[in-house]
Amino acid sequence: MLKLAVLISGGGSNLQALIAAAEDPSFPARIVCVGSDTDAPGLAHAEAAGIPTFVVRPRDYHSREEWGQVFAAAIQEHGVGTGPEPGLVVSAGLMRILPGGFVREFSPFLINTHPALLPNFPGAHAVRDALAAGAPQTGVTVHIIDEGVDTGPVLRQASVDVRDGETEDELHERIKQLERPLLVATVREIAERHLDLEAVAAGRDPGPA
Repeated sequence: MLKLAVLISGGGSNLQALIAAAEDPSFPARIVCVGSDTDAPGLAHAEAAGIPTFVVRPRDYHSREEWGQVFAAAIQEHGVGTGPEPGLVVSAGLMRILPGGFVREFSPFLINTHPALLPNFPGAHAVRDALAAGAPQTGVTVHIIDEGVDTGPVLRQASVDVRDGETEDELHERIKQLERPLLVATVREIAERHLDLEAVAAGRDPGPA
């Protein structure tokens, strides 16, 4: 059973999808903790499901690296990132760039969702940027987090056609409809060892799509 640490900053819709998936006894992963960099409303979903939560605020530390060390330690206290089975850290709406030390501690067992078809439109305004560029298609990417900004190896993607005249919020909502099941499916593939994160990080064949 793969141990998951889920990181959020907001409402936690991706977290909700993972919690719902993990309620099925056949799902090969379980969420052992949910962490945030702020008092995120999504923490209530974890608390309602009986999942331990923690908040580590960057403003309480002298540097990003110090914050990252404490954040990493809070995850490791729940058995993710330690021992022979490393578990998986899922950034599911954490709206903060993770410091290098944190990334090195967990990667490649550290994944993120991004609302674009990377390498197109990295960064915090991916949906807005896709619309501004007149892209006919965009979507969502699940990728390994590396020390760049949305530059890590791609694991899985799903695409959506951009509709004429739709707003950023409308397009983002349609992307989210793809994002939740894609994240759940990718976590399942990792847990069932159909998707090898170390192979992906090393540039080898990750396994069947």
